[in-house]
Amino acid sequence: MPATEPKPVKGTAPVIVVEDLRKRYGDIQAVDGISFEVQRGEVFALLGPNGSGKTTTVEIIEGMRSADSGRATVAGIDVSRNPKAVKQLIGVQLQSSAFFEHLKLAELLKMLGSIYRVKVDPDPLLEAVDLGERKSASFRTLSGGQKQRFAIAASLVNDPDVVFLDEPTTGLDPQARRLIWDLAKTWKQEGRTVVLTTHYMEEAEELCDRVAVMDTGKIIAMASPADLIDQLISRGFHREQEVRLATLEDVFLDLTGRSLREF
Repeated sequence: MPATEPKPVKGTAPVIVVEDLRKRYGDIQAVDGISFEVQRGEVFALLGPNGSGKTTTVEIIEGMRSADSGRATVAGIDVSRNPKAVKQLIGVQLQSSAFFEHLKLAELLKMLGSIYRVKVDPDPLLEAVDLGERKSASFRTLSGGQKQRFAIAASLVNDPDVVFLDEPTTGLDPQARRLIWDLAKTWKQEGRTVVLTTHYMEEAEELCDRVAVMDTGKIIAMASPADLIDQLISRGFHREQEVRLATLEDVFLDLTGRSLREF
């Protein structure tokens, strides 16, 4: 969304609290007694290999999946007791989002707004993800990357306090990836809280105030990216290859520019 005045911070209590959360699927302990807090206005990531439990954890916080035990609250609201109230406060972008394929983008956003009983102006939402010129296009005509960006616009129709992003830049080209990064930074400036999962460590390092690294259902490390890197170096780690001042992605963006290419 376009830059606005920062939202007022309502106290200093964490906006998300997770306490001893557990979830089992048959013989697999997907989430194994984890606890953490996310502060208001923070960009926080859950990192981990596939099957580490990060997606299950996020889905429990979003009210999309029930925990076996433990507790999760959003803005002081118990997710298990009042998931509907929690869903009014959050926006969720999923990797696989199903929309009515024959509806126009502007129509879809207005329809989603009606679910929250809010009047939606689709133009700024679509402009934020560089889809303003496609507002009259049907969803089915979008490319894969455009559909992913539209899902992010759709997550904002209720002006959420907390935005959940699930692998938001997977499959996107460098220009689109940087657009999403800039959006996340804008949301932080607006006072929103952002929780994301990602397999791109550069993305987490660029955006996040803190990250929690999960493996086999447990949190095995949690700190700022800089602190985790410093801890690794203090244990004697050093790269075999000299660190360069630029990356191949920097070269790509320098040569092709940052503007999105749709066709």
